[in-house]
Amino acid sequence: MDLEIDIEAPWPAATDWADLAGRALEALAQVAPELGQERLIASLLFTSDAEVHTLNREWRGKDKPTNVLSFPMLERDDLLDLSDRGPPEMLGDIALAFETCAREAAEKGVSIEHHAAHLIVHGLLHLAGYDHETGEAEAEAMEALETKALAICGIADPYGDRNQASGE
Repeated sequence: MDLEIDIEAPWPAATDWADLAGRALEALAQVAPELGQERLIASLLFTSDAEVHTLNREWRGKDKPTNVLSFPMLERDDLLDLSDRGPPEMLGDIALAFETCAREAAEKGVSIEHHAAHLIVHGLLHLAGYDHETGEAEAEAMEALETKALAICGIADPYGDRNQASGE
């Protein structure tokens, strides 16, 4: 998959966000091979809470910012049936909100880079048709893929505290 990346203020220039996104995608493709399809393209926008708030209101009817938005453009069955030959296929768009991401990272006691990598993995899985809101089994499957991909990147399980609290 090819990622088209746009990085806007306030995301700090000191971090190579494009490299971080590329590493997250490479790791994810190891655990969700459908995302390794070379014909796929996804756009990734690193932007502000204000922009994500606008997108969330206009496209989802939710008048608030959120950490990550995913806009799939390919049905899961079409993704799984995609042949290796043919023109590029747009998987979808992802937008990450800086202020929410930074606040959540601080609350979790993790770096903003690690939290952003998690949100990128999460967003890409949504583009691939995974949905944690359709049931407990789906949520657990999605979280397992996220955890495996992040471990490949050397990032701790973002759900560790929840799993320990529930006795898992």
